[in-house]
Amino acid sequence: MKEPFQMQTDAITFLQDWNNLSPNILAGFTTKRGGTSSGAFTSNNLGLHVNDTNLNVKENRRLLADLLQFPLENWACAEQVHEDHIVKISKDLTGYGTLNYQDSIKGTDGFYTTETNTLLALCYADCVPIYYMAPEHHTIGIAHAGWKGSVKNIAGKMVELWKINESIPSTEIYAAIGPSIGPCCYMVDDRVIKEVNDILSSSQISNSPYEKVSHDQYSLDLKKLNLLLLLNAGIDRANILVSQYCTSCEKSLFFSHRRDNGKTGRMLSFIGFKNT
Repeated sequence: MKEPFQMQTDAITFLQDWNNLSPNILAGFTTKRGGTSSGAFTSNNLGLHVNDTNLNVKENRRLLADLLQFPLENWACAEQVHEDHIVKISKDLTGYGTLNYQDSIKGTDGFYTTETNTLLALCYADCVPIYYMAPEHHTIGIAHAGWKGSVKNIAGKMVELWKINESIPSTEIYAAIGPSIGPCCYMVDDRVIKEVNDILSSSQISNSPYEKVSHDQYSLDLKKLNLLLLLNAGIDRANILVSQYCTSCEKSLFFSHRRDNGKTGRMLSFIGFKNT
């Protein structure tokens, strides 16, 4: 299977397949390379909340803005809390959280917008980035799904909000699941698996996104879990792309909260419509 997130520079992987759907789409996921941070955050840490020097993070964000040709004042950034709250971003919400974490849009793990020249940006270090686009409706979105956000069905909630608020049918939505920790590196316990089972249908549990490996220990595939939730929400399987990258395995490419015992940097997911 072709990897949908392709590297064009050391610092960024781009979701190139969607360029055929909308020529002015810009979507991708950064790597840990090409920045100014040092130590545990070497080198392209883009998280303002992880005890890296803010001057380094600000410089890394400015470097990314230059690479993308998308000014920081047009970004929207969130205080991510592993919940399922999603905010529609209008022009008056851009610029928040780009250089000061305290100004981030509070308690939010998902964004969507219909605006051009607005970049939706969220931080990751193992959790699942989910990208959305409805090209015929000029609508894009992104969600941050760790296990807590996943079992709250943030993946499906975005689709439901678009149906209700934007009159977009699920069959006209495209989704992409980006680089995140894989089942090879992600072990959870019975407590988590109970919540996973609660969100899935009985038929999906038989095709479950986890495998028991020992007493109270399961290998959980967060990407597969969110794929099942997107299918539940009505998105066609042919319209969903899934990255093969494991952020924990790919040590030279990505930060990993679990692999690095919590002391690590953050990658950035981004999606925006640019003027052509």
